[in-house]
Amino acid sequence: MSAKNPTDWKSDAMRKRIARRYAAERRFKAAGMAAVLLSAAFLAFLLFTMVGNGMRGFTRTEIALKVDFPASPLLLDPANITDEALANANLPMVTSAVAQKALGKDADAMISPSAWIAIRDAIKADPKILARTETIDVPAATAIDLAAKSKGSPEAEAQVARLRQAGLLATGINWGFLTASDGTDPTQVGIWGAFKGSLLTMLVTLVLSFPIGVATALYLEEYARKSWWTDIIEVSINNLAAVPSIIFGLLGLSIFLNLLHLPRSAALVGGMTLALMTMPVIVIAGRNAIKSVPPSIRDAALGIGASPVQVVFQHVLPLALPGILTGTIIGMARALGETAPLLMIGMRAFIATPPGGIVDPATVLPVQIFLWSDEVSKGFVEKTSAAIIVLLAFLLAMNGLAIYLRNKFEKLW
Repeated sequence: MSAKNPTDWKSDAMRKRIARRYAAERRFKAAGMAAVLLSAAFLAFLLFTMVGNGMRGFTRTEIALKVDFPASPLLLDPANITDEALANANLPMVTSAVAQKALGKDADAMISPSAWIAIRDAIKADPKILARTETIDVPAATAIDLAAKSKGSPEAEAQVARLRQAGLLATGINWGFLTASDGTDPTQVGIWGAFKGSLLTMLVTLVLSFPIGVATALYLEEYARKSWWTDIIEVSINNLAAVPSIIFGLLGLSIFLNLLHLPRSAALVGGMTLALMTMPVIVIAGRNAIKSVPPSIRDAALGIGASPVQVVFQHVLPLALPGILTGTIIGMARALGETAPLLMIGMRAFIATPPGGIVDPATVLPVQIFLWSDEVSKGFVEKTSAAIIVLLAFLLAMNGLAIYLRNKFEKLW
């Protein structure tokens, strides 16, 4: 048997092979860095676009309108200001007349169609202004608002310049965007109705999916014997976690609406539909968290006389809870951003008032964003971006909570 010759690392052939290996490694590193930079560039472009358009959605342009109440055709008694009296006062017509007197014949093109609401609120806040002249800030029309904050038509920009020269125009934070609900006028819409609907929907989803998901994970890991039946259950759960969300919407439509006749466009039905989608994620995360608890914990608890139920609920479950909570929050964050299943069950209604409970008509933030993006008025563009910023902040908060819980309660074995 001939002896094997040692490798000649200094030969020209070996040096070329080593050089090719190093070159291939450098190309691989360069390709990876290029992929990271490209991904970061796309993310930066998305954030820059959303923030650039969205921050304008949190502001509103207002016109200082001088209202001579004694000379106006309002027939209101300051001692009897009720919602019915204000509804019968024809405030839209009065507002238009006052605006034309103060701003000129093209005043209707300068003020928002909902400008009368500001006058109504001012009267409700202080009925005594009916006896004097008062300057009230009313929302500007969409064209004026866009021209004041970015760029608009030449006619709108000329009107903005004239109003600014007269000291009648101001742009400030639009607190109504955070407290109002949906509407037809982009200067008056807000996200509170959709935000409250999202909170109620997520509450129903959590109440239904968390206990059932955790109980299922405990049963499969701690009590179920290995058999063809448990194999079918495990495969089904893993497949359900990968099913497109619109399938759950069809399931919710056929069962909750068509079969059980539950209220359409309600947070109850939306939460039940999203619970079906979130439950497999919680089961998988729960099983992984339970598996991570060392067997020695179970053996030690049994060795000191604990029953199997005590071992599970007093030792295994508390130690696995951080991982379960992390998976639950991530699953809930995914459910929060879903639109397709909620559209299938009819949660795309026009909701002008926030829901009072889980059975009231409601919508959610993703659906509200979808509806605003389909509007014709350009004023809804920045409102859509602003709502996306709120939704992203909500998602980041939920993911941040998941990271906090994992780092705080995570134990190393």
